[in-house]
Amino acid sequence: MAMTAILAQPLQAESNRKIEESKQRMKDSAFDYQPIDDDERGLWLQMDEEERSIKLSKFLVKDPALNEYVRKVLCKTVGELNCQATRIYIMRTPHFNASMAPNGMMIVWTGLLLRTRNEAELASVLGHEFSHFENLHSIQSFRDIRAKTDAMAWISVIAGSAGSLASLGLLGLVFDFSRDMEREADILALDHLVDGGYDPMASSAIWEQLRAEMDATAAERKVRSRKDKNDGFFSTHPNTGDRMEYLRDAASKKDREGKSLGADEYRAALLSWWPRLIDDQIKLNDFGATEFLLGKLADDGWTPELLYARGELYRARGKDDDFQKAVEFYRQSIASGAQFSENWRGLGLSLLRSGVKEEGQAALRDYVTRQPDAPDKAMISMMAGGN
Repeated sequence: MAMTAILAQPLQAESNRKIEESKQRMKDSAFDYQPIDDDERGLWLQMDEEERSIKLSKFLVKDPALNEYVRKVLCKTVGELNCQATRIYIMRTPHFNASMAPNGMMIVWTGLLLRTRNEAELASVLGHEFSHFENLHSIQSFRDIRAKTDAMAWISVIAGSAGSLASLGLLGLVFDFSRDMEREADILALDHLVDGGYDPMASSAIWEQLRAEMDATAAERKVRSRKDKNDGFFSTHPNTGDRMEYLRDAASKKDREGKSLGADEYRAALLSWWPRLIDDQIKLNDFGATEFLLGKLADDGWTPELLYARGELYRARGKDDDFQKAVEFYRQSIASGAQFSENWRGLGLSLLRSGVKEEGQAALRDYVTRQPDAPDKAMISMMAGGN
């Protein structure tokens, strides 16, 4: 490893010089930042090509209202000028994730939108990804890897078979460094949260919830929880427990007075997408995690939307008295004022499976009346006793 360090020194020094130059340009203006050399331009070209593919993806969410809302949260968090450097793409994927490329492309998965409970939690994730962007972490990793890869190429020539061992050690250094970037982005995002008027404690709350969700999945499947796993050698994220703790500690030192969570605004913005988010989550076939997730979202009470979701979950599992429980959840949702036409579909199907034919068919007819263009209209109409 001493030889590795010697060979890598001039390459790393040049990498560091270019990183500092890039950071200064980004600091001057994130909006019109441009690559400074062929290496960086090549990375951008790859990201531009990926962005073109995403624009054509069948999973791209094109709903103007939802896109406008997510962008509004980002702009409030990082500022209008910084926001202009970002293009957001919402992808219909039922897992917790978001990412940002060095060319300004931000990707948000719908599974994230289901799991964040308020604007502040969403803002903390968006702010984290933007912090990666404004601190040029992707470019820094790219330059570091290039420098170390060039050093490894020399080692493989000089040391023969020993080169593979050196490569393994250098890869470890690369990914340890990336975990440092994750932590840096976490801490920097807290400043964005506070500047945007959001409660910075939301950052820690997300990881606390995700850890508990992993526990729920493990309990349902009767296996050990993976909440403290780092997903092996190539993990680039800090341990979730450590992350929760250092974010909580850092947030407690920020000024939280007058800072908001924005829970009501968040629920209103997601209302029209709620049935689709729930449907996607249930199809993951993870009853324990979904039941836990709904319970956490219901910390302040079971809203009509959450009662509908619980009805869908129990109907999908269909064990023992699940259909009877689903019927009650749907009825409570409807009585609470929910306007999802899917409520009547779920109620009707659950009643039929419970042996209550006439009432079930009546609920299905109500569903078709409320949603005459439903994609499953023909099938539901037949089940409701029609042609």
